[in-house]
Amino acid sequence: MTQMTLRPALPERDFAQLAAWYALLEEDAPTEERLREYHRQQGDAGIQRVAEDERQEPLGFYWIYFDSAASCSFELLVAPGKRGQGIGALLYDDLERSARDAQVKSISVKIMDTNAESRRFAEKRGFKERWHFLPMRLDLGSFDDSRYDPLISRLEKEGFRFTSMEALGDTEAAQRQLYALNSQSGLDIPGKDGESNWDSFHDFQKRVCQVDWYKPGGQKIAIDAATGTWAAMSAITRFQNHAYNLYTGVDRRYRGRKLAQAVKVTALRYARDVLKVKMVHTDHSTMNLPIIAIDRKFGYVEAPGTFVMRKALEE
Repeated sequence: MTQMTLRPALPERDFAQLAAWYALLEEDAPTEERLREYHRQQGDAGIQRVAEDERQEPLGFYWIYFDSAASCSFELLVAPGKRGQGIGALLYDDLERSARDAQVKSISVKIMDTNAESRRFAEKRGFKERWHFLPMRLDLGSFDDSRYDPLISRLEKEGFRFTSMEALGDTEAAQRQLYALNSQSGLDIPGKDGESNWDSFHDFQKRVCQVDWYKPGGQKIAIDAATGTWAAMSAITRFQNHAYNLYTGVDRRYRGRKLAQAVKVTALRYARDVLKVKMVHTDHSTMNLPIIAIDRKFGYVEAPGTFVMRKALEE
């Protein structure tokens, strides 16, 4: 077996190589600049390790992301041409030790549907399927948003105001409202089983409102003007040459009124008119049939999916 040593990943030394490896494996691979930004945002909250041989040639790497105080996810890559030599196993062993040292209770990884080898690798180490995500793509050139003008007009007459975090000043008070709507509506996503994405408002603020992809103009909101209640939202941003619809949610008290469709149309218009993109990407748990139905109605086309595999770490 190749002699291997591990060291912390260094942006100046390693990220160009890591970006090149990702580009061989993923359609929407992160660039060197995006890897640097992720690293900057995480600060001490992430763990990155590069494996190299005795000549200091890179063999692989892993990156742990702490999703909360109780859970983390990771990515692990072995250099092309170096697989089948036990490098991935050694990297994973060190990765799990790092996760246990951080005292998290579970660890997750995303694996493409088509990557049977990686799935076998994960299952051999005790990972089980938690979710199955379905990517979907929309060509904005073929999307006729004018069909939804009567719906939006009806909702406005019923007292709903369509706005954005940018128009609301993106204040802390507005961010707290956005957090509350995200959190409450997200708990009802099929398969979530009451799991929250954030530990607290400050965790949400740090990992959403203060990151580079957060665009206040793309955080679209529908507010019940009579009560001031934030009823629905749809968040969109831009990655490279396409937009990404991050999340669409509706307060459970307002469901059944087609608010999700209406507010999502305003987000898609922002992507077309402000972000100036032609394609919008998103992905959904295959259990989330209501939002999948909406996107199919809009004209989104499905692509090969991704499994989320999870392992519980024993005390």
